[in-house]
Amino acid sequence: MESMNLPSILTPDLGLFFWMALAFIIVLLILSKFGFPVIVKMIDERQKFINDSLMNAREANEKLASIQAEGEKILRNAREEQAKILKDAMATRDAIVKDAQQKAIAEGEKLLEEAKAQILVEKENALRDIRSQVADLSIRVAEQLIMEQLKDDYKQENYINKILDKVEVK
Repeated sequence: MESMNLPSILTPDLGLFFWMALAFIIVLLILSKFGFPVIVKMIDERQKFINDSLMNAREANEKLASIQAEGEKILRNAREEQAKILKDAMATRDAIVKDAQQKAIAEGEKLLEEAKAQILVEKENALRDIRSQVADLSIRVAEQLIMEQLKDDYKQENYINKILDKVEVK
């Protein structure tokens, strides 16, 4: 093997191999006694931290999903309530408008009846007044006519006789 001329580190002699193996076993024992437990402990702690973080993330996602679902439910309920309130408001508005129309019609009819009654009263008053004036005028005219006709005594006697004749006929 010496004919290949390889460096001595690749083809160690037995003494070097022994010391290298002894150093490796000592380092391995020291690491297994002091280093590996610390490394394994750190890896376990890191794994536990990662698992806890993943669990917390899942819980947070679940809470977020439930909060979103609850928010959508609240929003849906609010929309339904808004629609109900608008429907009630429209019904109330329609009832108020209908009631106001009915009141206006009733008030108009009442005013019309009152106006008709007032017109009848004023018409009757006017007719009474006209009749009274016509009667007064007729009496004055008759008075003037009779006075004119009965100026002399002879005409008065004839007129009285005519009246008496009519009274006896009946």
